[in-house]
Amino acid sequence: MFGRLLRHFRERAGLTQEALGLRIGFSKSQVAMVERGNRPPRGGFVERADAAVGAQGALMAAGEDVTGSYLADWFEDFAKLERLAAARHEYETHVVPGLLQTEAYARTVLQGGYPPVSEDVVEGRVADRLARQSLITRKDPAALSFVLELSALARPIGGRATHRAQLAHILEVAQLRHVTLQVMPPHRETHNGLSGPFVLLETKEQRRLAYLEVQDHRALTDQEPTVGNLFGKYGNMRAQAHDPEKSCTEIEKLAK
Repeated sequence: MFGRLLRHFRERAGLTQEALGLRIGFSKSQVAMVERGNRPPRGGFVERADAAVGAQGALMAAGEDVTGSYLADWFEDFAKLERLAAARHEYETHVVPGLLQTEAYARTVLQGGYPPVSEDVVEGRVADRLARQSLITRKDPAALSFVLELSALARPIGGRATHRAQLAHILEVAQLRHVTLQVMPPHRETHNGLSGPFVLLETKEQRRLAYLEVQDHRALTDQEPTVGNLFGKYGNMRAQAHDPEKSCTEIEKLAK
């Protein structure tokens, strides 16, 4: 909607996308992407555009509701609930969870997506991923727990230096009093999580939800018995995993 409003005022002012870009210090392609809704307006774009097209504050008023997020539409609902969660639990099998990723590690993961996207989009997604990590550092901390397959930690994503820094960061976060991190022993012949990764949320109102994602399919649900079964499964997995102290020891071995 912001993009449509921008286009309306630009055309009413008799400006092309290129001409508007020159007036406000952005390229034609950046103006076009904002108008199409492909990227959020950043870095003074809204204020300068409002003045350049004579919108008399209309664009600035509309821009107050533009979050500037590169999160996918289907992820927004989960992200909003995650920010307010009283507790969050995650089981991961392939990569370090986004909440625990360093900037360099996150950039490597997001650059490897398909179909390929521009560097602007990659950097926007990296920024959004790092912003989500405020859940770890907020003043009223959520109870956070992770059960991770050792294979997810062992893959040297980003190269040796990035991998080593990533493991060091995980060990640092694991020392926080509201974080519990456990590693699933690779020699276990079976455990309750073999059907794949998932995230569990508990809100301050004691609402429980589950988020599942695989390739291009994802689901956010509060329906029973699905949610109850996943919480029960996760409880069993915490008992099947290494305790937090042993888990940190295993991660330290990887780092060495």
